[in-house]
Amino acid sequence: MRLDKFFTSSGILSRSQCAKEAKAGLITVDGEIVRDPSVNIDPVKNTIAYKGEIIGYSEFVYIVMNKPLGFVCSNDEPGEKLVFDLLDRKYGRLDLFTVGRLDKATDGLIIITNDGKTAHAALSPKHHVEKVYEYSLAVPLSEEDRISLEKGAVLKDGYETKPCVIEKTSPTEGRITLSEGKYHQIRRMFASVSNRVVSLRRVSFGKITLDPSLLPGQYRLMTDEEINNFKSRD
Repeated sequence: MRLDKFFTSSGILSRSQCAKEAKAGLITVDGEIVRDPSVNIDPVKNTIAYKGEIIGYSEFVYIVMNKPLGFVCSNDEPGEKLVFDLLDRKYGRLDLFTVGRLDKATDGLIIITNDGKTAHAALSPKHHVEKVYEYSLAVPLSEEDRISLEKGAVLKDGYETKPCVIEKTSPTEGRITLSEGKYHQIRRMFASVSNRVVSLRRVSFGKITLDPSLLPGQYRLMTDEEINNFKSRD
């Protein structure tokens, strides 16, 4: 891998910035100053440092964010506030995307990565990755409607949802666990029993749970355990 490619892949420097910083003697490989940004390095075997700080290498980036209300999970939607606008500028060069989407009126856990293969597997219907949401409704959910929704709701367009689990914590609040993610599915499911979602928050995606220390709009890199859980299909 070229040295400048290493830095652009890490999101630390652009190619032109790498050339400038290398020329200034601020980049070392195994302790030796390297001024040529086109030199080939092995990111695993070689120790790369910038301004004396060792730069670790990972092929992919995995981020968990507490998505705030009013933001959309899109890379480019004119006139809208994007979740990617909340990220540090260094991530702008990494071709990141969200794993699935939460609509503008839904907050909570989103996963952002550039690992397309793992993201595709996580979203594939055959893997049945469960997502848990906390909801509040406009009117109390009857036991009859809860049982009906758990068996599978018939949406307005005729689509019949897969079975789900609904745990009521009050007449109008609770948690719903799904293994699929159609467009506005939860809102449409409750609408099918003449109810309306007032608020909706995703609190888990598979084995990844919303970090309670993250305020709306805050994010962090996944831990190694979370990355392993995200990649696991068990």
